[in-house]
Amino acid sequence: MSGIGVAGLMLPFGRSIAADALITTIDVGKKKALADAALAAATSAGASYCDVRIGRYLRQFVITREDKVQNVVNTESTGVGVRVLVHGAWGFSATNELSTQGVVKAAQQAAAIARANAKTQTAPVQLAKAPGVGEVSWKTPIRKNSMEVPLKDKVDLLLGVNAAAINAGASFVNSMLFLVNEQKYFASTDGSYIDQDVHRIWAPMTVTAIDKASGKFRTREGLSSPMGMGFEYLDGAKSGKVISPNGVVNYGLSYDMTEDAIASAKQARAKLTAPSVKPGKYDLVLDPSHTWLTIHESIGHPLELDRVLGYEANYAGTSFATLDKREQKFQYGSANVNVFADKIQPGSLGAVGYDDEGVKTKKWDLISEGKLVDYQTIRDQAHILGKTESDGCCYADSWSSVQFQRMANVSLAPGKNKLSVADMIKDVENGIYIIGDGSFSIDQQRYNAQFGGQLFYEIKNGQITRQIEDVAYQIRTPEFWNACVAVCDDSDYRLGGSFFDGKGQPGQVSAVSHGSSTARFNGINVINTARSLG
Repeated sequence: MSGIGVAGLMLPFGRSIAADALITTIDVGKKKALADAALAAATSAGASYCDVRIGRYLRQFVITREDKVQNVVNTESTGVGVRVLVHGAWGFSATNELSTQGVVKAAQQAAAIARANAKTQTAPVQLAKAPGVGEVSWKTPIRKNSMEVPLKDKVDLLLGVNAAAINAGASFVNSMLFLVNEQKYFASTDGSYIDQDVHRIWAPMTVTAIDKASGKFRTREGLSSPMGMGFEYLDGAKSGKVISPNGVVNYGLSYDMTEDAIASAKQARAKLTAPSVKPGKYDLVLDPSHTWLTIHESIGHPLELDRVLGYEANYAGTSFATLDKREQKFQYGSANVNVFADKIQPGSLGAVGYDDEGVKTKKWDLISEGKLVDYQTIRDQAHILGKTESDGCCYADSWSSVQFQRMANVSLAPGKNKLSVADMIKDVENGIYIIGDGSFSIDQQRYNAQFGGQLFYEIKNGQITRQIEDVAYQIRTPEFWNACVAVCDDSDYRLGGSFFDGKGQPGQVSAVSHGSSTARFNGINVINTARSLG
């Protein structure tokens, strides 16, 4: 798993519950009554605005290694968060007591905190309008609720995957299922009562091959993506597969975990004898299973407006993409680079009907024909850009966390002209084809970075030749995106993403997807990551 996933596994997610409790819900009438009590209490305490979030966050983790089940965990975290404006300042309080008395107390405490904050605040909060939508609901369009699938079926799937990998030459294999259901209810003094049922799934694995004679080992991570889908994601449908010109199977809206486990074992073993890359300049052909992370780090984060303004700095820095660059229509990339943000794309991790401020979600452009045209904005930032409404990208990872700006799904649009991966590679004289994400590093302004991957293939004179190893490429963000000479058409478009993208202090995590088609970047500096022990 990538670093931005591993950290998330260490976070507490609530109390342990029985598996059958994962399929229960809280009556919407009860949630509305609690919300109304909190709204009334906040208004009586002097709030000019109040929103209430009643959340029930459910997670199931099934973790295996070879022929053993290492852990099965079912968790629930339920409570109420109340945010208010008093005298132009924010206040927030939360409680796990689902009673009228509990939410009234939380609302009153939030108002008291806001009143105290107002004494030191230099300028009042300017909150963009978000018209009330009345009583509405939204659900992730799933076909099969993951929480309803028997645990035995999940364990059998993973142990079967592990056995297939071992039989194909793996020395070790870990496979896992992470399943999420967020039951979120939002109400505000604007007149919204929004009930949402959000589902996500992730099926990561790590396959290791060892050369016993030398002790050398190599790993290959699975090529699945975390998705905003139900258990149907694991149906392995042929329509969900995309086969690269050299026969590597990649996955779209359907994942065949067993097939990928077998491929992982064979490719991990091939890594043991693959030649090490020669450092130098290469034309890179990047598969969407890789590109998502580069988009995430070098476009998604630097175009969060709070980073641009310096409001977010301690957790992974600010941004080089300052406001003056928007005014200048800064050339962020080549004319082939069209990047959009969205919170509505089916199957994506960030897809919801409304954000945690009650704003209806949408899609909007960030980079158009290479030029920077916009950022990601929430209600109390919109006026800074002269906007009259939020972009709908405010989010909290729990009822007990205050909502703040989080990254929308940020994606590279497919090329407008018909172009397959095979056609893209035809005139590459000296290149590398990269599949899957790996380790990365990036500086505090999102300007200088380095990215690895899972699978690397040499391209010589228009042909993919041999598997190679120890590849990482270095970028300066604008130079890299201006080196984008082609993007494949929409038939190759796929989603990647992170289940545990971290931000803020205290830290919060969120799930976000990034889509693209295969893209080509010319003249990129590649280094050799092999470490000599002698």
